[in-house]
Amino acid sequence: MSTLLDLDHLSLAYDTPEGIRQVVENLSLGLEKGHIGCLLGASGCGKTTILRAIAGFEPLRAGSIRLGGEILSSKETQIEPERRRVGMMFQDYALFPHITVEKNVAFGLRRLDKKQRIARVEQLLELVGLAGSARSYPHELSGGQQQRVALARALAPGPELLLLDEPFSNLDVDMRERLAFEVRDILRQTGHTALLVTHNQAEAFAIADRIGIMHEGALLQWDTPRALHERPANEFVGGFIRREALMAQRAQAGLRMNAD
Repeated sequence: MSTLLDLDHLSLAYDTPEGIRQVVENLSLGLEKGHIGCLLGASGCGKTTILRAIAGFEPLRAGSIRLGGEILSSKETQIEPERRRVGMMFQDYALFPHITVEKNVAFGLRRLDKKQRIARVEQLLELVGLAGSARSYPHELSGGQQQRVALARALAPGPELLLLDEPFSNLDVDMRERLAFEVRDILRQTGHTALLVTHNQAEAFAIADRIGIMHEGALLQWDTPRALHERPANEFVGGFIRREALMAQRAQAGLRMNAD
């Protein structure tokens, strides 16, 4: 497989009254076409800022972002977000509450004629298991159903790359893991390349082909889930994986006790 997304020595920073605040420094990774990648780390480690930079919402201080070999961002180049062939699914889903599910999904399809829009919306709602909810409004749906609508809307224009920002964080633990598997299966079916950011290890290991462990703006290891478990790059990565796995086990044990 060929590399679709290439981040080369990325640096991102903000100007503050106290000076420059470095958010991400010298980060590089490659994501192959058709693969699902995940940036995993605690809040404030820079993972969402990377997603925003790929989408075109944050300028780079150094490095470059390429998609399919084309430079999207560098110090000299900044392609507009709408021209990047990148779809984004936000943490809060960002659905329009005053229009129906079918109109939410059709929002990015204005370049198609009416017949093509209707066919594309029907295809996507079938894909995400919401064929009977086209005329519903977002507030009439469960959190998991709203998430599926957001995914359908992000996929509708046919982006080369899909970005997912903490997409399961508003759901309860049981629903979160189940939907992570469902989203993975949908992306496998469509063949999309996707990059997810999360602080939840269970989500990352459920969905991703490659996982990047982030800490304080640095990418410590970009590897397969198995390699992270068996061959952590350093003590921090090994400790992070073990600690998060233990917390997940305790959470599952608590859920079983509550169910009993």
